[in-house]
Amino acid sequence: MTVIIDGKACACEPGEYLLDIARRNSIDIPVLCHHEGLPGQGCCRICIVEVELRGRRDIVTSCVYPVERDCAVFTNSDIVKQQRRMVLALLRSRAPEGGRVAQLCELYSVPEYERFVNKPGEKCILCGLCVKACERLGVSAIAAMNRGVDKMVSTPYNEPSFDCVGCGSCANVCPTGAVKLTEDKLCRMLWNKKFTLQFCERCGMPAGTPEELEHAALKMDAGPYVLCGECRRKAAADALANIYGYKR
Repeated sequence: MTVIIDGKACACEPGEYLLDIARRNSIDIPVLCHHEGLPGQGCCRICIVEVELRGRRDIVTSCVYPVERDCAVFTNSDIVKQQRRMVLALLRSRAPEGGRVAQLCELYSVPEYERFVNKPGEKCILCGLCVKACERLGVSAIAAMNRGVDKMVSTPYNEPSFDCVGCGSCANVCPTGAVKLTEDKLCRMLWNKKFTLQFCERCGMPAGTPEELEHAALKMDAGPYVLCGECRRKAAADALANIYGYKR
């Protein structure tokens, strides 16, 4: 199949998402709630594009729009830019402190709307990436709670969670810096809970919290060991090299 994106012919397979096709062809479409490891959110609507199919044009969300037949796509048409500005204005009113939102508002020259009242001090755009990352990890320590303008992501009753292992996956995928993680040489603070850090047995760098390492060992059905991510990758490579007789 062939999709014409902003005049560029892009080969694709049936069922591929428009955003993935565009990225593979170096065509930029802005995103906030999309993460390669956690696809399918489609919450922020920043990645909207205009699709022309059989003479009809529609606005679609590119990160969750599967291409089923040849079509033409416009990522920056007048209507796309107009609707994207409105979406960004709404997100800015929700999260005026979100740095990435502010950058996109500047990029797309989003005007100030008097009818949109900013929520002071807020960074969270309720994209759900942090919740999904925690679920995928098998912990589910955080969730969306409340409704309407009071909706937020937090631990139960905003108290330190017994389930949280302090891995920081939620903070790593957050597009606006709303998930606050602080760390010094010995401790990590996340969701109002203090974790001690353990250090890599090989290189001495921080390897994670005891809870995180224990959870990882249980998931992998492996013995307890304390290695940082880089040393774990090296250990895995060494093991494969020994199995296949390669020298490293």
